[in-house]
Amino acid sequence: MVVALSDIGRTEIDQALAECDRLGRDSFLAQYDFQPAKTYFLVKDGRHYDSKAVVGAAHGFLPGQRPLAPNEFSGGRDHAVKLLADRGYQVVRLAAIGEPTVDGLVERVRVLAPDRASSEPRLYQPITLLWAAARAMRGEQRLLSWEETYEALTDLLRRHGLRGERPRPDYPVLALYQAGLWTLEGHSGVVPVAHGDAKLRRWFEEHQPTGGLPTAAYELLRVSGLARASLIDTLTDRFFTGLDESWLLRELRLDLETVVEDAEDAYEKQQLGGQDDPVVTAAQYLRWCQLAENREAADGSGRREERRNSPLRLPAARRAVLWRSGDHCENPRCTGEPQDRTDRGLPILDVDHIEDLAQGGRDHPSQMIALCPNCHATKTRGRSRHELKELLLRVAAERHQRLQRLDRTGRSTGVPEGTEVVSDA
Repeated sequence: MVVALSDIGRTEIDQALAECDRLGRDSFLAQYDFQPAKTYFLVKDGRHYDSKAVVGAAHGFLPGQRPLAPNEFSGGRDHAVKLLADRGYQVVRLAAIGEPTVDGLVERVRVLAPDRASSEPRLYQPITLLWAAARAMRGEQRLLSWEETYEALTDLLRRHGLRGERPRPDYPVLALYQAGLWTLEGHSGVVPVAHGDAKLRRWFEEHQPTGGLPTAAYELLRVSGLARASLIDTLTDRFFTGLDESWLLRELRLDLETVVEDAEDAYEKQQLGGQDDPVVTAAQYLRWCQLAENREAADGSGRREERRNSPLRLPAARRAVLWRSGDHCENPRCTGEPQDRTDRGLPILDVDHIEDLAQGGRDHPSQMIALCPNCHATKTRGRSRHELKELLLRVAAERHQRLQRLDRTGRSTGVPEGTEVVSDA
């Protein structure tokens, strides 16, 4: 059978779309033996349709023809996607992070293919992602007009592009779109790749798309302090080697301790440290520890000292301790902690350095402790404070080591989330 996709017109495509509306997506895909699309979708009246399945079904509405099977044609951007675009339909690429997980988001950032200046990566994509993450943290609108995006990113690239970046937001937006970390809506046809110059500028001027983070990524960064801290840590470690990113983080307000805090509505779903699964608690605790450790550097003597420009180090360490505490005072001799909570639903606990930093202590969870106000006052001003200090050092070290052992023995292994290869349709 000779397959001629070019014979398919808007009439046949509209018939296929109407059938999908009538049957529902699952029944439509089952009837034509297609799998759900992973990358390209046709958008009409705010609804998303599986692009390859629509084309396969549309072929069956041609006179004397039958529907095409999935293995009889390609659903990629040069075939089914191009056909739909040529017929005037909006086609979007939604290879976003899928289920909102920190691992999935971080893995996609790790595999970004940035433009390079000499041997160092340019900062187009990290500046764009950090700007979007800051907006998500503040709960600002996910999608912006191209005019608003262009204005904000042009200014940031001009002032913080430390490796010769041009003030051209179209480059990082298109690169992140192709990486599944950006969405573009309100346009027709296929989005171009991030190569060229005048052609890219012209495409944005003609189509004026709205854009921003995919919904899953936006929601993850809006509610999860761990996601924000992990994203910042990954971007700064990978892209800003030898540079001072503190000015950018400060301007975006990503240097504040609130960066590691979950949004208020997150506490309705999951209380801090209140995990039923101890393996999950161990895994989360050690992730926060790793973020704190990534903010330190070892000198020649083996001592640990603060890495320059590390606004997340202490907040990450404090967050780890609160997670480890399970919402309770960690002093085994506590005579009674407050049963009330803060307005955000958090336990009334202070995180304290057991060993003063001036005396060689570390900003590390293994040497920090969560205490209720009474125990904190005893540790600071009580007669038994010296004895209590020795006890708390043992408690913090033992709890830290126990969670390390649990994570090593109980944590599942396998391919990291977000590393699977997706097809074009």
